[in-house]
Amino acid sequence: MSFALLQQKIDELKNPAVVGLDPDLAHIPPQIIDKYFAEFGETPEAASRAVIEFNINLISGLCDIVPAVKPQSAYYEALGHHGALALKMTCDYAKSKGMYVIIDAKRNDIGSTAAAYSAAYLGSVKIGSAEFMPYDADALTVNAYLGSDGILPFIDTAIRFDKAVFALVKTSNPSAGELQDKLLSGEQSKTLYTAVGELMEEISADTQGEYGYTRVGAVVGATYPDEMKFLREHLKRTFFLVPGYGAQGGSAADAAYAFCENGRGAIVNSSRSIIAAWKTSNESGIHYVDAARKAALKMRDELRNALK
Repeated sequence: MSFALLQQKIDELKNPAVVGLDPDLAHIPPQIIDKYFAEFGETPEAASRAVIEFNINLISGLCDIVPAVKPQSAYYEALGHHGALALKMTCDYAKSKGMYVIIDAKRNDIGSTAAAYSAAYLGSVKIGSAEFMPYDADALTVNAYLGSDGILPFIDTAIRFDKAVFALVKTSNPSAGELQDKLLSGEQSKTLYTAVGELMEEISADTQGEYGYTRVGAVVGATYPDEMKFLREHLKRTFFLVPGYGAQGGSAADAAYAFCENGRGAIVNSSRSIIAAWKTSNESGIHYVDAARKAALKMRDELRNALK
């Protein structure tokens, strides 16, 4: 079961962290950008090749520390078909190094369109008599706010290919509460985000795996620790993906509320704080992998201390 695989990797490295591979060109050292601009001009192909080199070096430098990576698809889609190839190569290389891969695409729709999304990111696609897996991610972020008919096709694919999804429940952005914190009509204290979390656990109840978690996890931001604590108490069978740590202001102490009493059941994301650490440290861009390792080790130790 996919979350069992993730938990095993977390246990092996004693590190419940995932690195967000969000390769904004501003995060890539100039010597890498300049090399490909010189060869291919200021083009999407040059940018994509720079992204691939950047990601591969980061993955090689972090795979013995961090159990998972989370490429944010928007940065790859912005580069067109060259970016799609960069995303595929990033996923394949991370898996070859033993890392768990979460594609952060926040996809959703209903019916056959949802099935097509889930096939693209988690499953396989048939072309004639051939069948291939476009991205073969271990997990995918999805938007739960269309209701169950927008999630069930993803669950079906996850079961078939032993994958998982993380549904948006309580997101980390400042305006999340404008809708997610609304009280439901007829309910004295139940918020919309609580109802969404409960629905996700309900419709995936028969997919529990080795550690007791279903195939539908929840995205719950570290920037809202009180809400996270409440959700953890109510969603016992849900694995949490926690954004908002680091650059967005969430701390290890905040993120600790996402974990079950046994210290399992959650993984905490950091993107800019690690992949762009070279920009805020004394390291030059030449040593960006070393800077990323130092930042990843610092995050690991902070999480370990918070979970004690």
